[in-house]
Amino acid sequence: MIGSAILLRQTDTVRLVSSARLREPALKSLADTEDEFAELARLEAVTHGRLKAEESGLAGLAPRELVLNVPNYSFINAAFAYTRPGGNRFNGGERGAWYCAFAAETALREIAFHLTRALADADNAFHNTTDYAELFADFNGMFHDLRRAKPKPDCLDPEPAKGYPAGQALARELLAGREVLGVIYPSVRDREGTCLAAFYPYAVQNVRQGGLWRLVWSGKPEPAVERIGS
Repeated sequence: MIGSAILLRQTDTVRLVSSARLREPALKSLADTEDEFAELARLEAVTHGRLKAEESGLAGLAPRELVLNVPNYSFINAAFAYTRPGGNRFNGGERGAWYCAFAAETALREIAFHLTRALADADNAFHNTTDYAELFADFNGMFHDLRRAKPKPDCLDPEPAKGYPAGQALARELLAGREVLGVIYPSVRDREGTCLAAFYPYAVQNVRQGGLWRLVWSGKPEPAVERIGS
């Protein structure tokens, strides 16, 4: 296996989430009283991915793995409850992972790449504005470190069609061994950056909200990036 396990103590890692997830629940405006809102919330829970995962889990994620009653626990659980078809670099479709970077600039480059790719697939001529909120988190434990792996492993290939299957295979092997909490790896989109993928909700510690960033595409694939709040 390429890479090796190290003890990591890292504070203030940065994960970016769409700021829409920080807003008041959409159902709030439909209710006149708290009792009505509670009833609507119960109805929403039937199809709400995170709530369903907390109650009954996913194919590869047991409910007991999720966290409760810690600050911002819903953001942690959502990272593992929502998966994209085909998965990401170090997770398949059966369970998610907490992806973050050691610096905001790296997180922005990663986010910008993937949203630019989505805009190109949607053929919208690169016109879009999206605000992202920072989520800071700390980590303390054993992680599989790929930063000095030679030769560069296939899981770090910049092309998702090649990198993702290799990364998911590595993640399955590491999850089966249960000796590490996740993977540290050089950012594929920021040459100087470092990223982390945590495999377990309990590994994500001390989550707190940071500032806001705005990414604006104005007809070109390179977005303008602006910090709009702290």
